Amino acid sequence: MTVKSVLMQLALAAALLPQTAFAERGRDGQVNILYWQAPSIMNPYLSGGIKDIEAASIVLEPLARYDAVGEMIPWLAEEIPTLENGGLSEDLRRITWQLREGLLWSDATPVTSADVKFTWQYCTAEGGGCAQIESFDGIAAIATPDAQTAVITFSEPQPFPYNAFVGAQAPVLQAAQFGDCLGPRAPQCTQANFNPIGTGPFTVTEFRPNDVIRFDANPLYREPDKPAFASVLLKGGTDAEAAARAVLETGQFDYAWNLQLSPVVLDRMTASGKGHIVSGFSTLMERVVFNLTDPSADLGPERSTTAHPHPVLSDADLRRALSMAIDRDLLAEIGYGVAGRPTCNILSAPEIYASSANDACLAQKLDEARALLDAAGWAPGPDGVRVKDGVRLSLLFQTSTNAVRQDFQLLIKQWWEDIGAEVELRNIDPGVFFGSDPGSPDTYQKFHADVQMFANQFVGTDPEAYMAGWSCSRIPGPDNQWQGSNVTRFCDPAYDALVAQLRRTAGLKERARIVRQMNDTLVQSHAIVPLLDRGRLSGHVASLGGVEMNPWDSELWNIAEWYRITE
Repeated sequence: MTVKSVLMQLALAAALLPQTAFAERGRDGQVNILYWQAPSIMNPYLSGGIKDIEAASIVLEPLARYDAVGEMIPWLAEEIPTLENGGLSEDLRRITWQLREGLLWSDATPVTSADVKFTWQYCTAEGGGCAQIESFDGIAAIATPDAQTAVITFSEPQPFPYNAFVGAQAPVLQAAQFGDCLGPRAPQCTQANFNPIGTGPFTVTEFRPNDVIRFDANPLYREPDKPAFASVLLKGGTDAEAAARAVLETGQFDYAWNLQLSPVVLDRMTASGKGHIVSGFSTLMERVVFNLTDPSADLGPERSTTAHPHPVLSDADLRRALSMAIDRDLLAEIGYGVAGRPTCNILSAPEIYASSANDACLAQKLDEARALLDAAGWAPGPDGVRVKDGVRLSLLFQTSTNAVRQDFQLLIKQWWEDIGAEVELRNIDPGVFFGSDPGSPDTYQKFHADVQMFANQFVGTDPEAYMAGWSCSRIPGPDNQWQGSNVTRFCDPAYDALVAQLRRTAGLKERARIVRQMNDTLVQSHAIVPLLDRGRLSGHVASLGGVEMNPWDSELWNIAEWYRITE
């Protein structure tokens, strides 16, 4: 029997049911969403960009996810496995997930535990580049004793066994669709990567990278009266200010993501009462990162790889001086107001993980930075630019195109020039900068510059997988198709040992102690320079109901619950 005939039979069966059974699905027409950083792919395993992960979350779903207050809740699974319900083994080396009964992919085939196992194999396939590979750390095997059961066995006790298949960044893929896309073939499977078959409330009907995605309500979605909207238009491009205006002033769009604007601008736009701001703090952190490898184009395929240390930024004293020159309070004031808090930590939340060992960075110290450079041998040249061993302190500083980030660039450039650096600024279209094309020279993973600035966060409340992202093995490069979260190319065996220690440590207090030590190791290397703890900030029209900001997962996590408010 063909998929088409199955769908026809299902449609006929639905028509014979009482009219109330499916009467409400699609009742509210189309909802229009604006992501000014345009999604470039619908496969979160091939992108570390929040925009891509969230767009994909409309279609692809995990076994469990985090709700708006950071609580883990079952999604495709019947329940969260625990010691109490028998889902976790006493030795913490095995977790058993039970799929909900009757789950169907949008092509009408059943979702089975084989799809769960395949997703692990897909992300860990040899020669591939999986952006979320740390979610699968420690898994030795996945058994599928029946179609509803996936038993994950770890190579050692796993006190926090909820990284794989939990959250928008680690959904289940359909084995039938992605079966020929393992390893080096993964980025070549354009049809699957742009039009994944999923279990979510919507299905992709059109995907234009870095432009627009159209979705239709999934007729096989497990909740018969949802989603209320028949279709979704997700438009990419423009900028944060234009996106905010299109929702808060003109109502052209219903929802605008990531309104990275000054508080003065947002206050002006919301004054009319046509829309609302939704916000929430979690783990989103704006940072400057230094490239510890040489990005010179003269190196050809070895540029920005660990084969060549950076000729300037390998100096830890220099990196420290550049951090000391930054006024984080001023950045917060002009950039985000109450939605931005100066920080000296990679990890500021949940509170138990926040270190107090680095708070000295909160005060700008230009004179001390100059003295540190003097002591490190960086002497001012005739034009004021410092030189050491014949090498000029010259930096290319890149980030995504955005008014707030360009303001930050100008200020940081001024401060760095005040202490003797030469700084060239570059901004890149955010759809490209945060994109997934391994052939593009302009992605933040490629990092073909000396310095770059961006924000990132992790899903949920446990930072184990996030902190593992700075392991030596997570450095992007040609061997993993430039996938990996360790874009600064930081590598420290002592840090890797802490990653391994955290993975086998139980008890929240002891885990928090290790995480704070990991945070301090990263911050005190000055390879990653935290700037601001940022709140997630988006907007929606007053007529859009059901929106619940979720800073712990995907902002679109409950799009099946959205509806049109009518007077």
